[in-house]
Amino acid sequence: MTFIYLLLVLMQFLGELKGVTDPEMKRKIIGREFIGIVDHFAQKLEQKLGRKPSYLLQGTLYPDVIKSCPPPGSGRTHSYTIRSHHNVGGLPKDMKLKLIEPLKLLFKDEVRQLGRILNVPEAFLKRHPFPGPGLAVRVLGDVTEDNALDILRQVDEIFIQSIKDAGLYDSIWQAFGIFLPVRSVGVQGDQRTHSHMVALRAVTSQDGITPDWYYFEHKFLDEVARNICNSVRGVNRVVRDITSKPPSTIEWE
Repeated sequence: MTFIYLLLVLMQFLGELKGVTDPEMKRKIIGREFIGIVDHFAQKLEQKLGRKPSYLLQGTLYPDVIKSCPPPGSGRTHSYTIRSHHNVGGLPKDMKLKLIEPLKLLFKDEVRQLGRILNVPEAFLKRHPFPGPGLAVRVLGDVTEDNALDILRQVDEIFIQSIKDAGLYDSIWQAFGIFLPVRSVGVQGDQRTHSHMVALRAVTSQDGITPDWYYFEHKFLDEVARNICNSVRGVNRVVRDITSKPPSTIEWE
């Protein structure tokens, strides 16, 4: 039953995202659907316990707030929105649950220090950040087009596993693949292909605010690119993002 429900939830998300290419719209749709799922579970708990939950606990961090709205106490009433995080600017205004966000004024490195004080396992603390909206914001363009999510999952798995195998994971703040809405001509197995292009992104940082792109040895990138093109059906070109923040953000959407 749980698997079937999760499948229905996935179909619901993808149905709402079908044809949507604007990054801000994607995030707001995901925030809306996320709260809808939470409300559904709250009703289920009310039926089971006889009392409806009143609060929603979120792991919102300070960078999420900065990018989505003016920082608390800044005195600013207007601010440029870099992007609406689904858990900040992307949430619907008519929420039924009250938000509790104990980490809201902390940066990622501060949260990790807090985790060490609380004896959280180091492997958990060192995990690379992952966007709340999931892979939907790492698929540029329509999320539902051309098995984009399946392709990106495979690319991501190869890239991250290669980083771990090379002993580089803990030296990198965040690494991931991006599915590009671009097709290019290639040659695979002596046959002409007109397949997808993916990008690889890896950065170093202390707090995620001003990261630099991570330098890989040529041999490492060559092996990863060959592995992706040979293993992931539908991909015939791999490019590398070597832009720092600013001017770029870590995520592409």
